[in-house]
Amino acid sequence: MTPSSPPLTAERILEATEEVLRRHGPAKATVVDVARALGVSHGSVYRHFGTKTALREAVTKRWLDRTTDELAVITAAGADPATRLRDWLATLFTAKRRKAGADPELFATYRELVTLSGDVVDAHLVELTDQLTEIVREGVARGVFASADPAVTATALFQATGRFHDPEYAAEWEKPGAQGDFDALVDLLVRGLRV
Repeated sequence: MTPSSPPLTAERILEATEEVLRRHGPAKATVVDVARALGVSHGSVYRHFGTKTALREAVTKRWLDRTTDELAVITAAGADPATRLRDWLATLFTAKRRKAGADPELFATYRELVTLSGDVVDAHLVELTDQLTEIVREGVARGVFASADPAVTATALFQATGRFHDPEYAAEWEKPGAQGDFDALVDLLVRGLRV
């Protein structure tokens, strides 16, 4: 690192790691590649992330958190719970489609990283279902939704819409009729929840 370079931070390392992953893919990307991209020694990277696995998990979490943060805004909004539920599901679908379509190489890389980062993915899924639980719980409190257990209902909603957010279905997201299928499913789910 030259004297005029910005300080080495975890965020800079994660940004560089994302670029290295985009260029080389997870199988060939190394911590040395990340360090080289930053102009530092690989030891400097290891001071922030103790292992290659820790670095991969951190970059995967950063990628997943972008979607979680976007959805958190909808969860916290004061709109009608049915509207928020529709918006939340639509935003999740749109975010996944955008990631798959805008940067297919990086999306494929993250699909592979997700399989290696089970704890990170599990925590992400818990965050998402917790957000859905909050929307359902508020819908019940306002008398809009009927649900004996909002957490169970939220899990069912998440699983029912899996085709529209699980990366395994990414090839189907741009097929003709995908948006119509999504809209029909969301309509059915929201009607089924209404009191």
